[in-house]
Amino acid sequence: MRELRYNPLTGQWVMVSAVRKKRPWRPEGYCPFCPGAEETGYGWDVLVLPNRYPVLDLSADNPENPEDKGFYKKARAVGKCGIIVETPEHNVEDLDELSLEQMKRVVEAWMRITEQSSKDKRIAYLMIFRNKGKEIGVSLTHPHGQFYALPFIPLKVRLKIDNSRKYYRNNGKCLFCRILEEELASNERIIYENQDYVLFMPFFANWPFESHIYPKRHVQFLTQLNRREIENLADVIRVTTATLNTLFGRQMPYIMGIFQAPFNERTEFYHLHIEFYPILRDASKIKYAAGIETTTWEFTYDGLPEENAERLREACRT
Repeated sequence: MRELRYNPLTGQWVMVSAVRKKRPWRPEGYCPFCPGAEETGYGWDVLVLPNRYPVLDLSADNPENPEDKGFYKKARAVGKCGIIVETPEHNVEDLDELSLEQMKRVVEAWMRITEQSSKDKRIAYLMIFRNKGKEIGVSLTHPHGQFYALPFIPLKVRLKIDNSRKYYRNNGKCLFCRILEEELASNERIIYENQDYVLFMPFFANWPFESHIYPKRHVQFLTQLNRREIENLADVIRVTTATLNTLFGRQMPYIMGIFQAPFNERTEFYHLHIEFYPILRDASKIKYAAGIETTTWEFTYDGLPEENAERLREACRT
């Protein structure tokens, strides 16, 4: 069974899938993402696979779930869940260990997924994301990312769009471009910069070493990037992960999300960006989203973002 259930209190859709219970947990002696496995074959650099345990499904054998006639609403879980196997090499621990050329191939795979998803009228939003580390709950250790092609726009994205729209109406300017101007002017939280991107810790960081990547050019989708911007995005992704892994002299568990514009709305005021949520406070302490964060979605921050940004800058220099 797969279906979407609507939460009338928050305006969110909950993705319900019984098949998710069957997911393997770190199988020993076998990796389904290595070359020569059942789904992979040989002779590839980056591989995009369907998720075998999807919460969303485009196939015709996924029955329609008509909306309830009563108080609660549910809908068909139409969509797509996929895996992006980033390298044939099983023992690569993070994206900073990929060559620049290999990381470019990963970015190009993200672009192809975006292009394909945008052509399906059933898809409203694409979220490409990456979970890293057992602390995050990663079930397979071969380096990979994921994507969900969603039939709705997620609440967090809707909030960003609404606030960006309001700022644009009031100021005639992109809110993300304004944030980027502020960060570059103050230089307090800048971690790294190349010709096309800025890596920084946001003024409003939630996680101790939260890091954002903004393109300097105002674009909404990965598919709008030119050849130089593709290479420089590969560069800044490698720098970001290397910085996080250098910070405490150990692999940093994190979640990465790529925020593009929705497919079914005109949002020229929106701005492509990437967010990293590293969960360590120090080498042996995890920052949990506990009481106040989980109940209210409002974060507390221990210390000052500017101090932690300096630590990230030093790790980046290293």
